[in-house]
Amino acid sequence: MTATAADLIRAARGEIGYQEGNDDGDWNNIQKYSPAVPDLEWSQGEAWCATFVAWCAQESGNDGLFPVSASCAEGVSWFSERDRFSEYPVIGGQVFFGPGGGSHTGIAYTADTITTIEGNTNDDGSAEGDGVYLKTRDRRSSRIHGYGVPEFAEGVVLADPEWKGRPGAVVFTEEASESDLSAGPSTGTATPSTALDDTVGTGTDDEPFPGAEFFHEGQDSPVITRMGERLVAEGCSAYAEGPGPRWSDADRESFRNWQHKLGDSGADADGIPGPKQWSALRVPRG
Repeated sequence: MTATAADLIRAARGEIGYQEGNDDGDWNNIQKYSPAVPDLEWSQGEAWCATFVAWCAQESGNDGLFPVSASCAEGVSWFSERDRFSEYPVIGGQVFFGPGGGSHTGIAYTADTITTIEGNTNDDGSAEGDGVYLKTRDRRSSRIHGYGVPEFAEGVVLADPEWKGRPGAVVFTEEASESDLSAGPSTGTATPSTALDDTVGTGTDDEPFPGAEFFHEGQDSPVITRMGERLVAEGCSAYAEGPGPRWSDADRESFRNWQHKLGDSGADADGIPGPKQWSALRVPRG
């Protein structure tokens, strides 16, 4: 089976929470990715954000579509030489940060605000960190240099207007999310928003999917309460009390139970709602 952008993102999401080694309280850049990527074994102990992207490509069957390099600057050059670099967001693209794109990198999968999965970072978003984190930034952030555009077999979804009409490209003009991956591009003319109607649409009385990035520590919303009430009704409760409006470990564990009930596993059962899982739950509007 041909690997896809969705396979890439699933591989990356499965690593969220992984941390590098620690020597007496100091993070040391020793991690599992360098030894696992042929030709990057030498990079053990070095900054590893680019190595993490190469590992995700390899792990998901997308090797050959991303540079095998521990250097962010070399990654920018690799895509640019292939005429596959853009200033606009790319679903499943490699995002590069800092002057010339040489400071830091990760995997992008949303549009207006970009959600990324990045290795060798931390809660503050530093290019020198301790693990793999899920991050959300404004797509127009001055820190973002641009995006490598992988040549996925199913095509690519991106926001660059200059790619309109290019074979295998779908150009979106409104905010996209992880759900855009549910219907990969088949032509250069469709838009993600129309392609998704049959796969992740909700009924008129259902709460629309708020996006995976909505579910994070500190989030406080009546949507979470209504979600929890539906999980209780479906027999998936992990609540000692509640549910309530503030996102909690109990919410995540309850949703994980729902994912297992749907037959999902692995990275698809991490407790963070996905569009199809959310649609199946039928959370009522407020």
